[in-house]
Amino acid sequence: MYPLLFRAVLSRFDPEFAHHAGMAVIRVLGRPPFSWATRAMTKPDPSLRVDALGLSFPSPFGVAAGFDKNAVGVRGLAALGFGHVEIGTVTAVPQEGNPKPRLFRLIEDRAVINRMGFNNEGADAVARRLAKLRRGAPDTVIGVNIGKSRVVEVHEATADYVASATRLAPLADYLAVNVSSPNTPGLRGLQAVETLAPLLRAVRAASGSTPLLVKIAPDLPDEEISAIAQLAVDEGLAGIIAHNTTISRDGLSTDSATVEAAGAGGLSGAPLKERSLQVLRLVRTVVPSDFCVIAVGGVETPSDVKERLAAGATLVQGYTAFLYRGPFWGREINRGLVGR
Repeated sequence: MYPLLFRAVLSRFDPEFAHHAGMAVIRVLGRPPFSWATRAMTKPDPSLRVDALGLSFPSPFGVAAGFDKNAVGVRGLAALGFGHVEIGTVTAVPQEGNPKPRLFRLIEDRAVINRMGFNNEGADAVARRLAKLRRGAPDTVIGVNIGKSRVVEVHEATADYVASATRLAPLADYLAVNVSSPNTPGLRGLQAVETLAPLLRAVRAASGSTPLLVKIAPDLPDEEISAIAQLAVDEGLAGIIAHNTTISRDGLSTDSATVEAAGAGGLSGAPLKERSLQVLRLVRTVVPSDFCVIAVGGVETPSDVKERLAAGATLVQGYTAFLYRGPFWGREINRGLVGR
């Protein structure tokens, strides 16, 4: 029913407006008594519990960063059955992001192009919200994804990341360093091992006991992905998130004029499935068996999640398919995983 509703009605709205409208509903679902009724329908089966990062996840399936940039919908997303919520990307300095329009649907491909540009309220505002959340939803697993502030030069990025980590790590269940978004100038250059190593070292020191992960891009050559995975192990990180959006436009069904009109930005959704599996399998050949690998990209169905878990993912995240499959997507995934 939801796919028909989406095509007939929701797809007519501006994507960013539709996202904010949907988030308003999700926020309501996170408040009693709505949250009680929602959880009764969506609570993951106890057999799906996963222990990772020193934490207990009620399901291996969670929400990727980008959906809830400012930690406003965490309670609602948890009520909808997601095993964890990774908020952000959060920057030390508040920023509006790139000019609108900056979010585009490719409906035929069940995909999205975004060039949001880390629009968020900043580390201080998000920290205050997280502190309040911790009092009201202590059992929800919350990851915090941090990125470079746009006003900060690339050569000063380490201090900027450290500022965010210092403010947010004490309130996060885990922290993810985002050096892989294509929408902040110069950011992906930080993935070079010689640059990334001191950055991760400094952020890890600032994060204290909070598990630290790094999120990589799918567009890197395989040898660079392997090198970053090894670096994450050598630097004592808790895990790696594979992966962010892609700048590739290969293999799309949407007509080229529509794709070109959307312009620059990161592509997410179903077209990333094959590369996502390749990167996951590559990373798993490098890191130890107990090293946390979070797989993200092209995940739509319970079968997709099962495939990622079978390929070595510790946890799996999704985002884009939420737009196409509707509010009970998390429940659909969890029910399909029972007895896997």
